[in-house]
Amino acid sequence: MRKFALMPLACALLAACGQARPPVSIHPSDTQPGKLSDWGVVFADGKSFELNDRVVAYDLNTPLFSDYALKLRSVWMPVGTTAEYRATGPMDFPVGTIISKTFHYEKAPGFGDAAFRVIKADRESVLDASGSLSLETHVLIETRLLIRYEEGWKALPYVWNATQDEAFLALAGDVRQIDLLDGDRIEDFIYVVPDANQCGGCHTTDHSSKALQPIGPKAWQLNRDYRYGGQTAQQLQHWAEIGLLASVSTSLPAGASWANPGGASLQDRSKAYLDANCAHCHNRNGAADTSGLDLALETPVGRSYGVCKPPVAVGRGSGNRPYDIYPGRPGDSIMIFRMQHSDPAIAMPELGRSTVHDRGITLLTDWVSSMQGEC
Repeated sequence: MRKFALMPLACALLAACGQARPPVSIHPSDTQPGKLSDWGVVFADGKSFELNDRVVAYDLNTPLFSDYALKLRSVWMPVGTTAEYRATGPMDFPVGTIISKTFHYEKAPGFGDAAFRVIKADRESVLDASGSLSLETHVLIETRLLIRYEEGWKALPYVWNATQDEAFLALAGDVRQIDLLDGDRIEDFIYVVPDANQCGGCHTTDHSSKALQPIGPKAWQLNRDYRYGGQTAQQLQHWAEIGLLASVSTSLPAGASWANPGGASLQDRSKAYLDANCAHCHNRNGAADTSGLDLALETPVGRSYGVCKPPVAVGRGSGNRPYDIYPGRPGDSIMIFRMQHSDPAIAMPELGRSTVHDRGITLLTDWVSSMQGEC
């Protein structure tokens, strides 16, 4: 891995060097700033989107699917603070940490006031070499913040305006009609910005504690390279080098990318996908623990993982299929059936998507088809 000096790399990635920006601001936990710019984490002026100084962009090996939206993730920590490395679960971030996730799309031909038309694509979002995202070619939808206070994490959703120069607090959520362009086919759907309470539907991974926490920045998810302003570095090691992460292990857990056939086995890619999309609820302590289904990455593939496990009180959601996962028979597997639907009474995950993820279904269909054995 190449090593870079902190200042040139930070300038290339985090903000345009020499451009004056107000600093990142931490607001009291009992306040709710109405504008995203009040936090000073990210900025947009209608032409480009940028991160502030010392705000570090990152990405995950296997992100949560969200209606084909591109996502730009970032983390900021107060000066003099450091996150502690954790081999399992999210990193232990210090009080004052702000994690942001900005949802956006690439504009399609015909995008405009009459048609909110965007490209349907399964790919990552990256900043250009100057550390910005062009709003000539992309459109911002929302930015979600997770802020770490002494009493725990707080989630706030912000929705970007039509002029793309400010995002405003949307505690009640929002909806937007979107046309997805896939080749010569257009799929229209309603994009849903979750309200502040719905954020807990994913981020409360232990329903007994009711505490929100990050779900993405885990060691196996962060164990990958990232392009910082045209330069590439391994994320966890880069965080350690610039003082954001302490006690990084020399033996990192393997990072499985669901979309990279050559990078991991079919089973490892499938388990990574299910962990990212389902395990925040379907784990031993999650909101869906009564289902008896545990889709955490570390769970062995067996009955608790859904193999030959009959459904528990799912009603129409079972589709009259006998088991969550039926080895060799994806068409008889409840998991595949529920992923194939956008009907809220059937679809899984329940939150965060209004469309069907074609490639995700193909991945899990191939995996279940490859399974040996009989129930």
